[in-house]
Amino acid sequence: MRGMSFASWFTAALVALSPAFAADAPSEEVSVAKLPPATPYRVYLTDFAINHVVDGRLYVIDGDALKLDGMIATGFAGLPTLAPDRSELYVATTYYPRLSRGERTDVVDIYDAATLAWKAEVVIPPKHAQALAYRGVIRPSADGRFVFVQNATPASSVTIVDVKARKFVAEVPTPGCWIILPAASLASRFSTLCGDGTVLTVTLDDEGKPKSQKKSDKFFDPDGDPLFVQAESIGDRYFFISFKGMVHPANLGGEQATFEAPWSLVAGPDAKGWRPGGYQPLALHEGSGRIFVAMHAKGKDGSHKDPASQIWAYDLATQKRVARAPGNNAIAIAVSRNAQPRLFAIDGLKMALAVYDADRKLLFRRRMENVAEAGTLLELH
Repeated sequence: MRGMSFASWFTAALVALSPAFAADAPSEEVSVAKLPPATPYRVYLTDFAINHVVDGRLYVIDGDALKLDGMIATGFAGLPTLAPDRSELYVATTYYPRLSRGERTDVVDIYDAATLAWKAEVVIPPKHAQALAYRGVIRPSADGRFVFVQNATPASSVTIVDVKARKFVAEVPTPGCWIILPAASLASRFSTLCGDGTVLTVTLDDEGKPKSQKKSDKFFDPDGDPLFVQAESIGDRYFFISFKGMVHPANLGGEQATFEAPWSLVAGPDAKGWRPGGYQPLALHEGSGRIFVAMHAKGKDGSHKDPASQIWAYDLATQKRVARAPGNNAIAIAVSRNAQPRLFAIDGLKMALAVYDADRKLLFRRRMENVAEAGTLLELH
């Protein structure tokens, strides 16, 4: 052993002993676990994976047991959405043959939501928005036939994909407008929010190609009080919130959008200085007619992405706050669609998933830690 380094001696010893180790080691069988049946509390959490953005992730989490059930690789800046009937999951994404270089290919990947098995892909123009996943950058039509994908080159447009026929249909220019807001009453119609304070509504023909485009009157002040682009809806009735805490209802069912009078989230004396914030700051539960808003104190210009110190619940019929709860640093919130709703929130500081009972009272229950690297979007089954 004289003159032999410790590292060399240790390596030689391992080689000599390896047959003995191998004899004692139990054999392993590689298998694939079956995904449990979905419940109303299955959570789809999108992770931008900013430290390795070419390899994004979508995590499927059991919101009852707070455990990871599965994962889908979403490529470069993958944007996911669910089919209206929750049978399929769609991801608009980019792939490069050399991971970070080479010829760009954009696709809409189609997965079986029951098994997470990949089913098909539709190649689309290489223009999909390589951006954080927001609610509205990809959305299905009301009947599930079309998927609408937000593009940015940086010119804004929307790609139309017929996911039933598995084909690209058209690209619709939407200059100066951003986010996709599908109509509920007409599957061949969607709207988009414009930077001049108006809404552009696009109506498609039977093949999914653009037939008409009509702009609305101005309904918000983009300079004085901009809107968060994410919105929630009951049928054709959409609800937007502004940076300063105003709710702006809009009806997007017709060829041209119409609007209702806005109302304030921060009208009470104890609401002074509070503002909405985050990347997905609004959730709506249709059955109870309630909206939930991620709120932070001492709001100011530029604080619209701040995590929540509290979550507030409002009754849409009375336009009054009915509950409030600790915010868990929420930057994204979503609520289940069933009769016993639960609210889920991403802690933007610690990347945990917080769970609340949202039936009548709003009560924080528990957390699942370390759920993502850079999660920004939640959707419930």
